[in-house]
Amino acid sequence: MFNATFDEVMEMIPILLQGTVVALEIFAVTVLFSLPLGLPLALGENTRIKPISWVCKLYVFVFRGTPLLLQMFFIYYFFPIVMKWMIDPFPAAALAFILNYAAYFAEIYRGGINSIDRGQYEAAHSLGLTKGQTMFGIIIPQMMRVVLPPVGNEIIVMIKDTALVSVIAVADLMKRTREIQNRETTMVPYLIAGVIYLAITFALTLVLNKIEKHYSKYDEEEA
Repeated sequence: MFNATFDEVMEMIPILLQGTVVALEIFAVTVLFSLPLGLPLALGENTRIKPISWVCKLYVFVFRGTPLLLQMFFIYYFFPIVMKWMIDPFPAAALAFILNYAAYFAEIYRGGINSIDRGQYEAAHSLGLTKGQTMFGIIIPQMMRVVLPPVGNEIIVMIKDTALVSVIAVADLMKRTREIQNRETTMVPYLIAGVIYLAITFALTLVLNKIEKHYSKYDEEEA
């Protein structure tokens, strides 16, 4: 089952690292676009303008209520069949990830915004600040501290979810792993892939913990 020589393992590693780069690219693109996209969605859900609120809530409901894998299949096959426009596997996977995680981040942001004491709004109003100034100058900076832990958890889940992109022929770490396993008939590539995922998760956890400690320091100073 784990029969592989040292030379065979050394041949596997560069191939698996190539797949790791693709997985990290999906991860980076998703973080870059889904984190900021979640904020207007959260604000849209909370707005008193009903049509905007309904659209944002429907978006979040659909993308949180259906599997990411199903969304990838839909995007990958929808454009060629319905729109008569071919889309490559990588952008299809990236688009599905961005739209999906934006919905999750929107709910996290919305919860963070709603957790801010109403007295903050009243104090800002008494100072003559507009709603926009209150939201972006007072509420959102405080909200960001509140949402750091759940956002960090979603980011950790995201790097593991990149394994799903292999089902639409994106040559990520998991696809490379299966290719080697089918060719060499050994479970060693899965073991190496597991170590790589753990290493990435460990590194992300360290970075996220440092960010949380950085912001918690300001909370302690204010207290």
